[in-house]
Amino acid sequence: MAGSYEDRDGKIWLDGKLVEWRDAQVHVLTHAMHYASSVFEGERCYEGKIFKSTEHSERLLRSGKLIDFDIPYSVEEIDAAKEATLKANGLKDAYVRALAWRGAGEDMGVASARNPVRMAVAVWAWGNYYGDAKMKGAKLDIAKWRRPDPATAPSQAKAAGLYMIATMSKHAAEAKGCSDAMMFDYRGYVAEATGANIFFVKDGEVHTPTPDAFLNGITRQTVIGMLKEKGIKVHERHIMPEELESFEQCWLTGTAAEVTPVGQIGDYNFEVGALTRDISDSYEKLVRA
Repeated sequence: MAGSYEDRDGKIWLDGKLVEWRDAQVHVLTHAMHYASSVFEGERCYEGKIFKSTEHSERLLRSGKLIDFDIPYSVEEIDAAKEATLKANGLKDAYVRALAWRGAGEDMGVASARNPVRMAVAVWAWGNYYGDAKMKGAKLDIAKWRRPDPATAPSQAKAAGLYMIATMSKHAAEAKGCSDAMMFDYRGYVAEATGANIFFVKDGEVHTPTPDAFLNGITRQTVIGMLKEKGIKVHERHIMPEELESFEQCWLTGTAAEVTPVGQIGDYNFEVGALTRDISDSYEKLVRA
């Protein structure tokens, strides 16, 4: 499927019903459009099975609560909506986007308690998020924007508003010929890429930032579990910028990114080494098991 995302064939699940793709519309005074009162999940379906679908549905509900609204569907209903949308579009290998937001209603200011919470599910075919970087290693810029203090924003919510600085950082990176950007947190520690968590390898051991100011990704948790099963020591800790030159390998994890090796971050270069390729291959086998 190609072209604008608003002009495609297919079905989208919207507020409990499957509607034509082009008819899945919201009003211009939708609260989420003005105040970012929106949460979402990105998931992948492999050979007809959504990887960790229920965990994503559970996180969607938690994210809603973290930004102060209750999604009017249960985990089971959200899981069923995703399955119905895949079936309606005839897709077995696809990206799955579940989204919930405060819609248009009686309130049109910062406060919006009287506005309805709405939900949609869309699915589409989507290949490698970073293109051929999946094999060669992605090139990352270093973002000027930082992940905020969790006392100022709900960092464990997958909330749309938290991605504004990610979009700005990725645009700046792409303008420099990079695939993405690595971000620091508000203290200056290494945090993550704009939409993926980050891992480093040194002397056969893995180091990854503590997720205390950014989302602890489901793929991140999965990969940590895989590494431990392989007997590889994993250090979850604060990582200083000056440590980047001492790491030998690097990769990103995320539903869209899957496991993508990194070849360069700013002036620092990394080998697409054996451990990176092994964990990438192992993840690929796991999601298709």
